[in-house]
Amino acid sequence: MKIAQVAPLYESVPPRLYGGTERVVSYLTEELVRQGHDVTLYASGDSRTSARLRAVCDRALRLQYGKSSDGKSNGAAHGNLSGDPLAWHVLLVEIVMQEAARFDIVHFHLDYLPFSLLRRSQIPALTTVHSRLDVPCLYPLFREFRDMNLVSISDAQRAPMPWASWLETIHHGLPETLLKPCYEPEGYLAFLGRISPEKRVDLAVEIARRAEMPLRVAAKVDPANRDYFETVRHLLRDPHVEFLGEIGEQGKSEFLGRARALVFPIDWPEPFGLVMIEALACGTPIIAFRRGSVEEIVEDGVTGFIVDTMDQAVNAAGRVASLDRKACRRAFEQRFSARRMSNRYLRAYERVIDLAGRQHSTDTLRLVS
Repeated sequence: MKIAQVAPLYESVPPRLYGGTERVVSYLTEELVRQGHDVTLYASGDSRTSARLRAVCDRALRLQYGKSSDGKSNGAAHGNLSGDPLAWHVLLVEIVMQEAARFDIVHFHLDYLPFSLLRRSQIPALTTVHSRLDVPCLYPLFREFRDMNLVSISDAQRAPMPWASWLETIHHGLPETLLKPCYEPEGYLAFLGRISPEKRVDLAVEIARRAEMPLRVAAKVDPANRDYFETVRHLLRDPHVEFLGEIGEQGKSEFLGRARALVFPIDWPEPFGLVMIEALACGTPIIAFRRGSVEEIVEDGVTGFIVDTMDQAVNAAGRVASLDRKACRRAFEQRFSARRMSNRYLRAYERVIDLAGRQHSTDTLRLVS
């Protein structure tokens, strides 16, 4: 099958450090190539892939929106659009649409950005929605575009819009050899992700303090969350907290695998939460608040504990050593591998291609009649 994967340009594919959507696009792309499919990846030029790379900009937009780390202007094949990420993504969609006839299926990871052009084309395409959908201003848009082929990344994500044109829910997956399980952990709790209001590192610090356990924090600080970071910086200097900053893929096996548990005290409807399945791949159980996709990923009492209060979270920290870490790894292998994810997407591709073929036949008959 000839497949186009269209990634956001904010991060490279895969990201050098933190990055969810682009990381999933990489796992999916590499697994499809491994299975023998002809894949073209539309992404930033610093991406690394075994697929055919179609670079739209030279570097990930996160690098100062079109500037390299040394501050010099980041040129591109289609002129200088630095400073405006929306402009880069409009250009990306236009280039993809110009070349779409080369593919059997085009898979977008840009949320609603390509909807208008897709409606006016005949190409088989689907969109995986990666963002939160409990935003009322999005409802009129998705109601208008109820002819799109949409995939959700959790049932919880789609709950605010059950009427949208969902093909199915496909959970994220990781390569089975990416992270190594550890069955003899140390005594610390781990927090991995972003320092942001919705991720609640402050609650992670409190859970660890009350449970009398050390906490290690590996987290990215976005410029948009710099002010929030300043409000919690003092917590990260606590004697029982070790703040490591942002870590990449190569450090996750050690960081997550050695942890007694991953603490996931989110305060928002998390659409998926890639770090949870990264923890499971390392054999590490999860202590998570009951929000967003948590109940679809964590098996309460088996691969972690789902809690509703701080008291429950502290209690769970004291009980987590009783869980079977091998059961965590088995759950990952059975439910969250890249192979399983890609196979489900291939079935979705075939369904979209079939629907597009039937629509084309219907349109042809109408013209003839």
